[in-house]
Amino acid sequence: MGLTLFPGDGDNSSPDVTWSCVRFDRFRERLARAEGFVLPEMWGFGGHRPWSDVSTTLEPLLDHPDVGGDELSTADCAAMLPRLKSIIGQWQEEPDEPILQQHVQDAQQLTVVLRFCVDEGVELIFG
Repeated sequence: MGLTLFPGDGDNSSPDVTWSCVRFDRFRERLARAEGFVLPEMWGFGGHRPWSDVSTTLEPLLDHPDVGGDELSTADCAAMLPRLKSIIGQWQEEPDEPILQQHVQDAQQLTVVLRFCVDEGVELIFG
């Protein structure tokens, strides 16, 4: 089973990003580490730490069910873009490893999808 994040424009030719559930979990865990916290410690991910304890513009992506849940707004997409681009830059400076390179590629594709959502004024859907 997998997960796709895609614009809510109803057009199947729009950009999207797809992960296996395991790969998406690992991707979000790496994003959380970049933001200074451990995702499995958070409420909703097996831990008890409340989301109010952390401050990140990536919270709409990180604190979201894998499938379903509310769409992310255009404003959420716009707010996440700069931080995601910054994290990509940090990751590209780290020692090369296959999983990291996959996460960089996934993050780059996610920025394409987020930018499309902002430019077109549509929500980001988890499906």
